[in-house]
Amino acid sequence: MPKLIVVNRAGEEREVEAAAGLSVMEAIRDNGFDELLALCGGCCSCATCHVHVDPAFADKLPAMSEDENDLLDSSDSRDATSRLSCQIPFTDALDGLKVTIAEED
Repeated sequence: MPKLIVVNRAGEEREVEAAAGLSVMEAIRDNGFDELLALCGGCCSCATCHVHVDPAFADKLPAMSEDENDLLDSSDSRDATSRLSCQIPFTDALDGLKVTIAEED
């Protein structure tokens, strides 16, 4: 099973197993990270699942949609590594992906 490395807002890093086919948001939520709110449940209609993705994986991620880009624009902590975790399908190719949960807006 592929591994996902999650860094919480306190800077604590934890490696979790996640089933391929889930979104990164679902993998984070299902592994007990309560600070990732994901209020819309993965419908790409809020930005409460905002994460910063390890730049080493940027080329392995799907392109960002216009809706995702617009939602991230509303975040004060957006940077070049920002993504909505609900928009990243977790696959075997992303084994070892490291994400940091963004600060709450």
